[in-house]
Amino acid sequence: MSKTAAAPAPAGADPSRWKALVFIALAQLMVVLDATIVNIALPSAQTDLGISDGNRQWVITAYALAFGGLLLFGGRIADKWGRKNAFITGLAGFALASALGGAATGEAMMLGARALQGAFGALLAPAALSLLAVTFTDAKERAKAFGIYGAIAGGGGAVGLILGGFLTEYLNWRWTFFVNIPFAIVAAAGAWMVIREPAGSRNSARLDVPGVILSTLGLVSLVYGFTRAESAGWSDGITVSLFIASAALLLAFVAVESKVKSPLLPLRVLLERNRGGVYLSLGLAVIAMFGLFLFLTYYLQVVKGFSPVKTGFAFLPMIAGMITGSTQIGARLMTRVAPRLLMGPGFLLAATGMLLLTQLEVGSSYPALILPAQLLLGLGMGTAFMPAMSLATYGVNPADAGVASAMVNTSQQVGGAIGTALLNTIAASATTAYLTDHAAQAAAGGAAGKLVQAQAMVEGYSAAIWWAVGILAISATIAFTLINTGRPGSGGPVAGGAGAGSEGAELKVPVIAH
Repeated sequence: MSKTAAAPAPAGADPSRWKALVFIALAQLMVVLDATIVNIALPSAQTDLGISDGNRQWVITAYALAFGGLLLFGGRIADKWGRKNAFITGLAGFALASALGGAATGEAMMLGARALQGAFGALLAPAALSLLAVTFTDAKERAKAFGIYGAIAGGGGAVGLILGGFLTEYLNWRWTFFVNIPFAIVAAAGAWMVIREPAGSRNSARLDVPGVILSTLGLVSLVYGFTRAESAGWSDGITVSLFIASAALLLAFVAVESKVKSPLLPLRVLLERNRGGVYLSLGLAVIAMFGLFLFLTYYLQVVKGFSPVKTGFAFLPMIAGMITGSTQIGARLMTRVAPRLLMGPGFLLAATGMLLLTQLEVGSSYPALILPAQLLLGLGMGTAFMPAMSLATYGVNPADAGVASAMVNTSQQVGGAIGTALLNTIAASATTAYLTDHAAQAAAGGAAGKLVQAQAMVEGYSAAIWWAVGILAISATIAFTLINTGRPGSGGPVAGGAGAGSEGAELKVPVIAH
């Protein structure tokens, strides 16, 4: 480590780049935390604000729709307006929306605040990742920076469970919103002082308004379709209509992007096989991870009787594994081996950890089963996330860095929506089938009846986790087959063209000529 620190800085490197990383990472942590921290606080907030059971899902859905629907637009705004400007504006807006959420006096104010959080998050998240992409261009430094970023992106959700449980249990649910304000202030002040965006990296082309409208409506329909499927069912008329509308809108979006002079999402960003492989494999892996967070949280709290704080701390082994996988395995090996040799085995290791969890029973031991499974999951996902985050923006024209970064977040957001809906539906079906088969015992009441109810829940979790194992195996297969770039400096082919730049040349990542 000391040798790396003492190495001379790359020519032309920003001397404040490592300070900038601190504030970029802090902002990313805030956004990722918010994905899970509010889940823990939701029951208390629902009671205080008088939100009905039918509308409580909108506290989560309002954020998800705004965030997922506006990500591509936010990424392109960052490209045009400047990533530093977008980053600071996103932080300020997110803090304001968080203050409104924490001060909410009723349902309408809460839902409005959550939608506003999502909108500013959609500006902030791609700006953060694209700043990282254009700031760290040296292979070894980039590996270290993305190792830190990957650990936060992967483990931040679990940290949110810990922090959300602590704040809700010992303070008040409102602090799950107010806690974002100091994060945002520190990150914005630091960014203002130390971030130096490289010259000539903005996109001065006209904004593709039809692309903005089609992509936003298409993504909102897709995310809402999966969210609604969880509660209303997959055959519900509105759910089916949303999926049909989403497919039509996104197909129209692709058609428009292939013809307009200055597309919102240049298809070269999406269709290059390495980046496409990252977006697809990462989105699938997030399906499995979001399902796991959901099921383990319910298992620990409902079946094992853990408190919110104890549940949060129970996820610490996964966080430790992710940090180790990202910073000690992924970052150290990224400049020595091809990305697919980190991503593929990483996803397979995570699938092994998930496979252990298919053995869950009502009386399963945390130290003997859940802890080692979480360590394997964390190590695997951390190892895979780090090169995935880095490769997603390799070889991209600097003027497209924002929208390429937005695609990473979009794949994760859509993957999270699919994971929650799909795996929850599978679990619910398996639970219902178990209760049907054991109807007599369930109806008995008392301790025996409660035991059957708990066994039915665990049966549902196990069935869904089997699907998660398969999904992670598919992620690994995609990583092994689609991602074909060699290790940095290996002399692999680089397509010449205006967007490769020094980054593409040094890292030997195949890019499409622009």
